[in-house]
Amino acid sequence: MTKTLEGSIALVTGATAGIGRAVALQLAALGAEVVVHGRSAERGAKTVQEIQNAGGKARFVAADLAEADDVRRLAAEVGPVDILINNAGVYKFGTTADTDDAFFDEHININLRAPYILVAQLVPGMAARGGGVVVNLSTIAAAVPARMGGVYGASKAGVELLTRVWADEFGRSGVRVNAVQAGPTETPGTAATPGLAESFATVTTLGRVAGPDEIANAVTFLASPQASYINGAIVQANGGQLAIAP
Repeated sequence: MTKTLEGSIALVTGATAGIGRAVALQLAALGAEVVVHGRSAERGAKTVQEIQNAGGKARFVAADLAEADDVRRLAAEVGPVDILINNAGVYKFGTTADTDDAFFDEHININLRAPYILVAQLVPGMAARGGGVVVNLSTIAAAVPARMGGVYGASKAGVELLTRVWADEFGRSGVRVNAVQAGPTETPGTAATPGLAESFATVTTLGRVAGPDEIANAVTFLASPQASYINGAIVQANGGQLAIAP
């Protein structure tokens, strides 16, 4: 495999499992030094070891993305990066009437505020150095209403809008910002609710759940030099939307 990211440093949030772990492994295989973020030091160590066993470079930094000051501490501890993958997220379900302040705040703080802070802390440095890449993870629920998933979808719709804003804000400085709109994916998070991903898969044209690597492939492509003229895009890796039928 060509080491197209040799010499670069990448921060991947939520990189100890699921899509984030797959992204971290792929970026490392392309030569990037990967900063693995998560909350579990044990899972972080496993991801780092897996990367190192394959000949890559990685280190783990823990942080609670629900706490704004801890997000800033994460950025400071990681230092300058060339690639930022805003992958970490939370998704819970409930009706509007059943959604309390804690439920609402958790989604907004982790899914929307944390990426905003990381971009504010890390991307000006990319711009000053003349280049860099940000890839944000979104969801089909940002574009298609998901029953009892309004807060989750709204937080990710915000991420998609910010993706376009940041592409405009930093593009002239050589920083590309894109997002991947993921469909139903088999991860430890979805596995905790048996049948969840499979039920969403029934409304995709492919009719199946994605594997983490399938979503990571899109993320890694956007982070690579091969996507050098793609900026402000919301790439759909969601299995396709079924046509309206009579």
